[in-house]
Amino acid sequence: MKYLKYMNQLLIFIFLTLIIGISIGPFLWVFFSSFKGNSEILSSVSGFPNGLKLKNYITAFQMAPLARFYINSIIVAIGGTLLNLVLLSMAAYAMARFDFKGKNSLKLLLSMALLVPGAALLQPLYITVKTTGLYDSLFGLVIVYAGFGLPTTLYIMMSYFLTLPKELEESAYLDGASFVNTFVKIILPVAKPAFSTAGVLQFLLCWNEFQFALTLTTGNNNRTLPLALYYFKSSFASDYGAMFAATVLVTIPSIIVYIALQEHVVSGLAAGSVKG
Repeated sequence: MKYLKYMNQLLIFIFLTLIIGISIGPFLWVFFSSFKGNSEILSSVSGFPNGLKLKNYITAFQMAPLARFYINSIIVAIGGTLLNLVLLSMAAYAMARFDFKGKNSLKLLLSMALLVPGAALLQPLYITVKTTGLYDSLFGLVIVYAGFGLPTTLYIMMSYFLTLPKELEESAYLDGASFVNTFVKIILPVAKPAFSTAGVLQFLLCWNEFQFALTLTTGNNNRTLPLALYYFKSSFASDYGAMFAATVLVTIPSIIVYIALQEHVVSGLAAGSVKG
């Protein structure tokens, strides 16, 4: 029995090590390559024979308007996340607590939205945004991203609300609280894990999204950080060191956000998996 136990632990360790290597390996390669020159990167030289090239990060800011794109990404990511959470938390609570005609059909419709690829929405979104005068604007991107994350956020929030006992609301109603006060003062404070889970996923969507930002914006004033990588590749030459430095700068914020809130994300997903 002990032999089988040790074998299981060894297999689990090997499996987890493999998963960690697959997950972290590419980022570490990009990170170390951001301190190398083109010749060292293309020749796959290990280590830093010519020293660390910290100037790659300076070059990255010189070749692309990274500072401007950072500000745009922060505005879009925070705005899209807040708008998504505020609107969909109320919708999810109503769907979790009340039965109304067409509820199941609405849930099915929203479930089908998860199956629609983003590329299929580019043309209708472009026409809609252009017609409404929101083309090439940060507000347009905020609205698009808030809507694009609708199915995921709605189901995370709704699944979590279903785990909350109805006695919480009933006690508040007996004390004379209104529906809105009950939702704001009773339900929202205990739903922090769900908000953290949905908020992190929505933030990552807004921060890393490329297709919509490329299609719905033009120029440099309202474009977001993922588009900055376009500046480091041309038809004739590429500065791979600077491009990898820019890649690190693009990905670091999303990694920090996830690491900071990972406990809330896991607890929110675990709680919301009980009912659905």
